Amino acid sequence: MILITGACGFIGSALACALNRQGDTDLVLCDRFGQQEKWKNLLGVSFRKFIHCDQLFDFLGNAQNAGQLRAIIHLGACSDTTQTDMDYLLENNVNFSIKLCQWALDNDVRFVYASSAATYGDGSHGFSDADEMTPQLRPLNKYGFSKWLFDMWVLQNNHQNHIAGLRYFNVFGPNEYHKDAMASVIFRTFPQALNDGRVRLFESHRNDIAHGEQARDFIYIDEIIDITRYVLQNPQANGIFNAGTGRAHTFNELARGIFDGLGKKPTIEYFPMPEELRGRYQYFTCADMSRLQQTGYTPGPDRFQEFVARYVKDYLVPGCNYYSQT
Repeated sequence: MILITGACGFIGSALACALNRQGDTDLVLCDRFGQQEKWKNLLGVSFRKFIHCDQLFDFLGNAQNAGQLRAIIHLGACSDTTQTDMDYLLENNVNFSIKLCQWALDNDVRFVYASSAATYGDGSHGFSDADEMTPQLRPLNKYGFSKWLFDMWVLQNNHQNHIAGLRYFNVFGPNEYHKDAMASVIFRTFPQALNDGRVRLFESHRNDIAHGEQARDFIYIDEIIDITRYVLQNPQANGIFNAGTGRAHTFNELARGIFDGLGKKPTIEYFPMPEELRGRYQYFTCADMSRLQQTGYTPGPDRFQEFVARYVKDYLVPGCNYYSQT
């Protein structure tokens, strides 16, 4: 069996569907539904059992269950970059992860977990995933700090040679509809392009970067699934790795891609960034993918414009939010 935490969420549910497509249906899914519509992400997904996250360690404490697990993909976390309750983040993103990772190590179960590019802060130390760089990183928000804390725990306890961590960059694609303000810029600005014929982006508040030229390593959900499956299936791929494309694209490019998908002429407007974001805003991210490549991973070509158009045409225009139903 493969256990996926955060299985109702964006990446977790798409990953479960992708594993189904390759023949893996012996899945244990773990999450909490709450009052959101995330349950719809699992429509069409085949799995053995669903477990509320509060019951997970009871499940793992059963020797029969534990003996059947071959891997844990730990994606469950509070991913809200505006979350201000550090104690909540510490319990959910750090302590829970430590307990689950230790269980996997003690029971010789493959452990793959989601870290985040938010650990890199403003990027002033670059985007190298070399272990010696991690202590120097300075995240800009509490979410990034929580992810950095767990990365540091892994390194301080010398677990990096036995597990795989993935610093996800800016992922976009179907199944993200429930993320509200944390959804991708593509998802959030698509209604503007469709209904108003324009897209509004943050102004730049740096003299060296023009409006809309802030850049991110945007990565489509299919690409992030490929990386996650690669480290799952290749036990030699141990360590904390970047999970991006190795290429940065600007928000202006992204907006133009949305209009291209709609067959419309681009109209882009800019508005001031909220004051509370200006001190913790990343102006540039780009994953250094060399370390993962050294394990045998081969990144694909630059398909950013193609993937933006696919997301717009195949999902957003027809109003289909669900990866599992296409």
